[in-house]
Amino acid sequence: MTLIPRLVTLVGFALLACGTHAAEPAAALTLPSTLKDAVGHRFHIGAALGTDLIKGEDPRGEQLLATHFNSITPGNVMKWEYIQPKLDQFAFDLADRFVALGQRDRMQLIGHTLMWHSQTPDWVFQNADGSEISREELLQRLRAHIAAVVGRYKGKVAGWDVVNEAIRDNDGTLRTDKPWYRILGEEAIFAAFEAAHQADPDAELYYNDYSLENPVKRAGVLKLVQAIRARGLRIDAVGSQGHWGLDWPTIGAIEASFNDFTNAGFKVMITELDVTMLPRPMNYFGAEISTLFESAPELDPYRAGLPEDKQAELARRYAEIFAVFAKHSHNLTRVTFWGTTDRSSWLNNFPIRGRTDYPLLWDREGEPKPALRAVIEVLRDAPAP
Repeated sequence: MTLIPRLVTLVGFALLACGTHAAEPAAALTLPSTLKDAVGHRFHIGAALGTDLIKGEDPRGEQLLATHFNSITPGNVMKWEYIQPKLDQFAFDLADRFVALGQRDRMQLIGHTLMWHSQTPDWVFQNADGSEISREELLQRLRAHIAAVVGRYKGKVAGWDVVNEAIRDNDGTLRTDKPWYRILGEEAIFAAFEAAHQADPDAELYYNDYSLENPVKRAGVLKLVQAIRARGLRIDAVGSQGHWGLDWPTIGAIEASFNDFTNAGFKVMITELDVTMLPRPMNYFGAEISTLFESAPELDPYRAGLPEDKQAELARRYAEIFAVFAKHSHNLTRVTFWGTTDRSSWLNNFPIRGRTDYPLLWDREGEPKPALRAVIEVLRDAPAP
């Protein structure tokens, strides 16, 4: 049985997207008019912003943002390579504009990310002659960077992804092949959390990672966040990225991840949600951005548009995902989509560059997809929190 009543017209979908129901079909009148209305007080509902939206170059995305969301995350502009491209030379302009946009629309602001093995300039780990930096100097650079960034937005940014993707996919151990952890080990993570808390004692602090439905990786992340807490450091939640597919992970695996973290005393956030419609080469469902594959026609089957049956599959998938979110809303504090429309999704270029993916609730023109209505219906029918 389809989740999308056939009598809902494209006009009805457009009115739903704009947050009005003056001329909606009768069957739609009982639905909340926006995504954030449907979510209600269960959790914050957010989106990651691309640079074009932050610059004011995406008016449709900005409209969707103001209508449907109450939380925003910067996709790139607060990452190290953007905000401190050279030693002691900070570029705050785009991050400032992100913060100003969120304050204007009274959004919850999430900072992303303070320490990550990707998108960190090589100079961070090097002396002037190109040799590897000492442990002491690297700790000093890490603390200074966090103090400058978090300190600038003290009282404005509600929470920070302090550390991103520190744990390997295959065995749940620390990524000691990356400079942060080869040089500093776990002490890098402890120092980052400590510095962030010192810079803004009122900000929430998070650890963020992908594929937490994989029991081996989840066990490694759970061990890490417990070690952070055992140090007496602030950690408010674990961010589970939610880069998922139509049939991976299973709903049981998503629930198992929720249960393991909440049973250990941690709140959970879904921080980077999307659902790819495209085949993954070698069945790779990780999110390590350095993992790229060659293109092939059979791996990009929907360049002309997503067929109706696939739209229905996406709607069903989002419906079952949000049913889980509603069920666990007492321990779920935020759900953030990684983008606003299909055009803005990183999945058009990952793990194969130049593909045409359809992973979000709005299409490339910013029009609502059947998945949006499916999500709203599920939230409408779910028990109140």
